[in-house]
Amino acid sequence: MSSSLPTNRPLVIGSIMASMAMVAIEATIVATAMPQIVTELGGLRLYSWVFSSFLLAQTAMTVVFGKLADVYGRKPVMLFGIAVFLIGSVLAGFAWSMPIMILFRLIQGVGAGAIQPVSMTIVADLYPARERGKIQGYLASVWAISAVLGPMAGGLIIRDLSWSWIFWLNVPIGFIAAAGFIAFLREAPRHERPRLDVPGAVLFTASIAALMMALTDAGTSNKERAWIECAVFVVCAVLFAWQERRAHDPMVSFSVWGLRPVAVANAATVLSGMAMMGLTTFLPVYVQGVLHRTPVVAGLALTMMMVGWPTGATLTAKSFHRFALRQLFVFGGAVIPLGALAFTLLTPDSSPVVAGIGSLIMGLGMGISSVSALVIIQEIAAPTQRGSATASNLFSRNLGNTLGATLFGAVLNYGLAHSSAGVVITADQIKQLLDAQASSGLGAATVRFALHDSLHMTFLAMFAISVAVFLTAWLVPSVRIAGRQPPTISAGEAL
Repeated sequence: MSSSLPTNRPLVIGSIMASMAMVAIEATIVATAMPQIVTELGGLRLYSWVFSSFLLAQTAMTVVFGKLADVYGRKPVMLFGIAVFLIGSVLAGFAWSMPIMILFRLIQGVGAGAIQPVSMTIVADLYPARERGKIQGYLASVWAISAVLGPMAGGLIIRDLSWSWIFWLNVPIGFIAAAGFIAFLREAPRHERPRLDVPGAVLFTASIAALMMALTDAGTSNKERAWIECAVFVVCAVLFAWQERRAHDPMVSFSVWGLRPVAVANAATVLSGMAMMGLTTFLPVYVQGVLHRTPVVAGLALTMMMVGWPTGATLTAKSFHRFALRQLFVFGGAVIPLGALAFTLLTPDSSPVVAGIGSLIMGLGMGISSVSALVIIQEIAAPTQRGSATASNLFSRNLGNTLGATLFGAVLNYGLAHSSAGVVITADQIKQLLDAQASSGLGAATVRFALHDSLHMTFLAMFAISVAVFLTAWLVPSVRIAGRQPPTISAGEAL
């Protein structure tokens, strides 16, 4: 990004926040509308794939678009991502069956895979590290606000309009964001001829897609299909590694991904993403099923994480001039297990306030560690590789979410199948327990006790993963903020 060309930074950040809001609100607003969508379109057995297809495409394409932003520039890739996302949104509103809805959600996910990494890269280009944390706090607030507004907006749209408008709502926001980038973002012209590693991009996308599908199917009865997908992942991954070592300009630069600060920060991000998925998936179930509280209380307990996250990000932004990046990263890694400890202490007689406090503390630690990890990676990478490096961190978070869903789901299923109550608990029994009108009586008490044991085991696993985040953060070397130029590291700091 050339500093000699006029770029209106505040308006560009406004455009970034608008484009990220589309992606952030999509998960909660679609979840609110899905019961009505399924009622109209049918295909209940494909329900989860409406969400999985979006996440699969987003994760698989994040690294690809990060590289494209380095090769072709941030602006064209960002505009392309917004265009694809809007096309997917418009088409999803016209979906006439569940398989078609899944296809259009896949298109949306491709667009989201460009918007997220390129947004973060543009911020790194426009702001030095000491100012960048403050901007990351603004972006984190977008996710927090979207988590609150999404269900409300979805409920209002379903009540007063067609469900199609939950997708079409993105169109005016996307046009405003695109207009902002066109009018206010300036990039220096690129004179060199781009050389894109197309085979590497195809193999990487295929391998990650196969891995995500295998992890999704691992928790279901489709064991044979999961093994086939696992085999496809291994074959594509081996071919990808071979291709990258021979490519002139590889899709994934192992020299950057292998740097110790980058590798450690991304490893901690994977683990943090796993812990976050354990919290967001199973805390509402515990509050409703074990503590026997309303969905509103469960939502408030979980929302506290979305309060802590932007708070931690903002505090980190204001601390860059006083503390080293490594100190902040390690501190954030220590706060996460401190919050996770609260969930291991929950009992059926606990107050949901305890869960809310634990959620708040975990969110605080994740806000601190996520911003610190991203700035560490962006400071290490050269400007010409910043898009790829930024994408590697976002990819690590998405991968952690998928791994966490698989791991904690397996732990929960094991606990339900080996309950100390001496009975095997079924999904139908848990569904009845979550129904406030059917959660009394001796049978419900037995299911409630078994669910507590299983979720307690899940929370113990989440605590162990959180401790691993802290231990991994200790391995990152010191990285100095060096203005707008990326710092150099010694050869001994490369893996």
